[in-house]
Amino acid sequence: MKFVFVSSSSFSMSMASGGEGPSSTPHKHTNRLANERSPYLLQHAHNPVDWYPWGQDAFNKAKNEDKPIFLSVGYSTCHWCHVMERESFEDEEIGKILSDNFVCVKVDREERPDVDKVYMTFVQATHGGGGWPMSVWLTPELKPFIGGTYFSPRDHRGRPGLKTVLNRITEQWQNNRPALESSGEKILEALKKGTAVAANPGESLPLAPDVANHCFQQLVQSYEEEYGGFKVAPKFPTPVNLMFLMSYWSVNRSTSEGVEALQMALHTLRMMALGGIHDHVAQGFHRYSTDSSWHVPHFEKMLYDQAQLAVAYITASQVSGEPLFADVAKDILLYVSRDLSHESGGFYSAEDADSVPASGGPNKREGAFCVWTASEVRELLPDVVEGATAAATQADIVMHHYGVKELGNVAPEQDPHGELQGQNVLIVRYSVELTAARFGIGVEKVNEVLASARAKLAEVRESRPRPHLDTKMLASWNGLMLSAYARVGAVLGDNSLLERAVQAGNFLKEHLWDAERETVLRSCYRGDQMEVQQISPPISGFLDDYAFIISGLLDLYEATLQSEWLQWAEELQLRQDALFWDQQGGGYFCSDPSDGTVLLQLKEDQDGAEPSANSVSASNLLRLSHYTGREEWLQKSQRLLTAFSERLTKIPIALPEMVRSLMAQHYTLKQIVICGRRDASDTASLLAAVNSLFLPHKVLMLNDSSDGFLSRRLPALSSMSQQSGVAAAYVCQDFSCSLPVTDPEDLRRLLLDGVA
Repeated sequence: MKFVFVSSSSFSMSMASGGEGPSSTPHKHTNRLANERSPYLLQHAHNPVDWYPWGQDAFNKAKNEDKPIFLSVGYSTCHWCHVMERESFEDEEIGKILSDNFVCVKVDREERPDVDKVYMTFVQATHGGGGWPMSVWLTPELKPFIGGTYFSPRDHRGRPGLKTVLNRITEQWQNNRPALESSGEKILEALKKGTAVAANPGESLPLAPDVANHCFQQLVQSYEEEYGGFKVAPKFPTPVNLMFLMSYWSVNRSTSEGVEALQMALHTLRMMALGGIHDHVAQGFHRYSTDSSWHVPHFEKMLYDQAQLAVAYITASQVSGEPLFADVAKDILLYVSRDLSHESGGFYSAEDADSVPASGGPNKREGAFCVWTASEVRELLPDVVEGATAAATQADIVMHHYGVKELGNVAPEQDPHGELQGQNVLIVRYSVELTAARFGIGVEKVNEVLASARAKLAEVRESRPRPHLDTKMLASWNGLMLSAYARVGAVLGDNSLLERAVQAGNFLKEHLWDAERETVLRSCYRGDQMEVQQISPPISGFLDDYAFIISGLLDLYEATLQSEWLQWAEELQLRQDALFWDQQGGGYFCSDPSDGTVLLQLKEDQDGAEPSANSVSASNLLRLSHYTGREEWLQKSQRLLTAFSERLTKIPIALPEMVRSLMAQHYTLKQIVICGRRDASDTASLLAAVNSLFLPHKVLMLNDSSDGFLSRRLPALSSMSQQSGVAAAYVCQDFSCSLPVTDPEDLRRLLLDGVA
């Protein structure tokens, strides 16, 4: 590991976030969050609040002074977190009430997902819903007794504001403390029982085809046919649903359900690619759409969305052969390489939705960096297009194609704060063919005009004030992004993407792996000189850090066939088992159960914006059992799935990624063994044949005499070899192998139909 360590006793006044460099203005207030490296914590370093980061100093102060803790949790690109900071945490009066009566603790949920999950579980149970910013009041022993989300600073429309809530809690703490503590204790005990996930003695795996059919039917019920996606609005991309639908199709190709599943996935991906949720000027995808037609997004961009969507789009290109899907996958990675990448190989976490408008002003606005007025487009693209009817300009064609209107194309209901008035969010309204017909020019000419226009728009955008960039680098999300580069690079045979994947793998090993302690680290940070920084002591990794990195390493091995990645994946899985495995109930805890400051030992039972680490681990264990011959990992995978059997049986729609892992167990993995030299052209041809297909139930391996990692673990490989000096492929399943195949087309047929 190579780090610049930032001591907790040093005092740093600068921001670690892109788009907001060190401030030259002296600050009236500076609190101890100025010592932190999380961009979110640094955003609060100059509040008139005596903030502490999560840790022993805060806990000791609460115990010594016998004060309740005010825990505030958010993340740096969270819109309502910004609002609450501006309204409440920058308010001198509220700051004094907080600092005098509470120990105030600020947590970046992306740095400490363990803390966030525990108290969000409490807030959801007591409040009927959750979200960020999250506000929770705790006893000095860290037990919650009151919780909520955003509070306005003062009473509003009959709802108590933060000032009122703080005064009431202070009064209750002094006069009615036993009742507060008792109610919190009871809720915590109920949550411990209610959140337990464990396999019952003698319970067996649920039947995969039944669970998959049930999951499909539940998705059908929430599917929105016109624009794709699930539910009406707001609409989230939900890549876990799309990957499940394509996997479901792969084993049900000949049934009407299978065909419908594929149509649902492809239509959703197509409509998202055309919509305003897709950034047509600077690539990548925004967080979600506020309407059902994917038009007006919430403009923040998250790394985990880019990673999962790149994989979903490249998978769609494998199953459909449509160039659009591969183009979008490349487009996502272009955005990540340009805007979310550190020179060391790591990936930043997110870009904010809000920025200062190009026209200036003191306040940031949602989407200001991304939207356009009609006059801006006309001014920028005035040239007449040769051969176009009615002397149409570039602007005329662009405005028609992307739905730009003189008065703006955002409906008032999509713009509750009036920030997008007169503005346009680009959305593809017509096919290129229809736009060509409308202006009497060829398709090629339209493509040329649109590409040139997008480049000019991108140039103008670069001159606008940029949104805040969260430059924190998280192990888990870097693991997801590693998978994306590896898988897209392998399918497209694109060496530059594969080189970027290897760079990401090296970054994880160098900066987020403590080899001495055999521990993954949760995060590292970009310093003011672009160096990689680490806090002291660093935050140890959680379950999702291990699971997502292991999955990324397995994908990187299949893309490069360099066994060093497989070797590290095996090492990490052994550590994950030692740290997080539940010996009694099966499955993995989200965080280290030996950490006494985390009051609930949770197992994530939902595939949401990110897949559950247990879902990913079920697949990792199965894949690794085939690579290493470790039978115990196959059994662990089955035991994990059995622990979640009630959830899988009743509401599989909550765990579509885990349903995919259950399907992989049921249909058993094909082992595709390529015997040949790694860099030889005949080996590359066989690999290209494999990578052209979506094969969710397979492991791919290279049997190369110069590499002993696999042959030491899988003795059966010794009987497989090249044929007359030519690279050959063997396809094995259930301990039975095909005859060797040397022709790529024969291999494709064998993999698709089971017949060479």
